[in-house]
Formats: sequence, C-alpha cells, structure tokens
Amino acid sequence: MSETGAVFLLFFRAMGYLRQIWRTRKQVWEQMMEIGVRSIPLVLFVGLFAGAVASVQTAYQLKGYISNNYLGAATSVAIFIELGPVLTALVIAGRVGASIAAEIGTMKVTEQIDALQALAIDPVRYLAMPRILAGFVMIPVLTVFADLIGVLGAYGVAWLNLDLPFEIFFGSVKEFFSVLNVMSGLIKAFVFGGVTTLIGCYVGFQTSGGAEGVGKATIRAFVISSALILLNDYLISMLLF
Repeated sequence: MSETGAVFLLFFRAMGYLRQIWRTRKQVWEQMMEIGVRSIPLVLFVGLFAGAVASVQTAYQLKGYISNNYLGAATSVAIFIELGPVLTALVIAGRVGASIAAEIGTMKVTEQIDALQALAIDPVRYLAMPRILAGFVMIPVLTVFADLIGVLGAYGVAWLNLDLPFEIFFGSVKEFFSVLNVMSGLIKAFVFGGVTTLIGCYVGFQTSGGAEGVGKATIRAFVISSALILLNDYLISMLLF
C-alpha cells in the first residue's frame, strides 16, 4: 500500500510515452514476441489441463442433480469467466513478470540504467513502456488461446469418460453462450496483463543489493503480481456481475 503512488506514477509516465511509440517500435515488437508468442506452448498446456480438470470436477458435482448434457455449458462458462484469464495471468506472472523484474533489476545493480540516462535515454520509455504495452495487448490474446484449448480439453474428458457426443457437449455450449462471459474474461486479462508487467518493471527499477537483491526482486514481483491478479479478479467480477 505504501508504494501504490509510486506504481501509478510509473504507469502514467510509461503511458505518456505512447505518443513516441514509433521510436521504440522494435522494443515493443520484441516484448510482444517474448510475452505472447513464446508463452503460447505453456499457456496451451495449462489451458488444456485446466479444461480437463474443470470437466471432471463439474461432472462429479452435477452427478445425480443435473444431466451431463449441460456439462459443456457449465465448463465453458467457468473457463471463459475465470479459469482462462486467471490461470493464464498467473502463468505469465511466473514466466514473464518475474523475468522482467530480474532483467531490469540486473540492469539496475550493474548500472546499465545509469548508462542509459547518461546517453539521454529515459529508462521508462525504453524499458518499461514496451513491456507494459505488450502485456496489455498480448495477455488477452493468450487468454483466447487458453479458452479455446480449455473447452477442447473439457470436451475430450467428457467424450473419453462419459461418452458424451460432440453435438450434445457443444450444443449446450452454444445454447448458454454469452458475449458478456467472454468479454468479462478478456477485460480481466487486459487488466491482469498491465498489472503483471507494471509490477515487474516497478520492482526491477527498485532493485538494489547485487545478485541477492535481484533474486529477492524476482520473488517479490511474482508474489505481488499474483496477489494483485486475484484482488483485481474479485473487484472486476463485482463490477461486471
């Protein structure tokens, strides 16, 4: 709480450099590749088994109460609203948020950031803005992939374990499909992406104490990002639903 003001100041400074995005287009593209494209295999793996687990647990809880014909609807809603965006964000917080903190933290303790300032290059424009922007853009894209593979994973379990036909499973998905559910998940992913990369940048800029400090910064970035992802998940859910 004591550092909230400093985090917001970093965010507004970074967003203020959007008008100069053409100067840092190469850095933005590199970060979109790092945060988005290179995270796809991990996100697909997590999404697949998240959907599979959701299908197993939902079938167990509905047993004896509601027909399994509605299994597709129940699992897809859970994936679109919660499992897709939240698990994707937590995975990215571990893979990307901690990496950003370690990278910028290493530059801080080895005085590379001081060298950038000596060359009249603002570290916020050069380092923070591309990462934060890439987080805003790519986490919703990754969430779409996680949603799709999660639903397929849920169907795979329903077909293998319950012999549920394709038409019945996806028929219930279509019947109860709501644009609000999908958009709420993407709104969450948009916020989570900004939070994760912003915290990674802020913690990296505050790093001190050599190699030990970099290690602590990495852990701190992941812990704070994960906590804020769950906090914002609750707040956005209260606002939307």
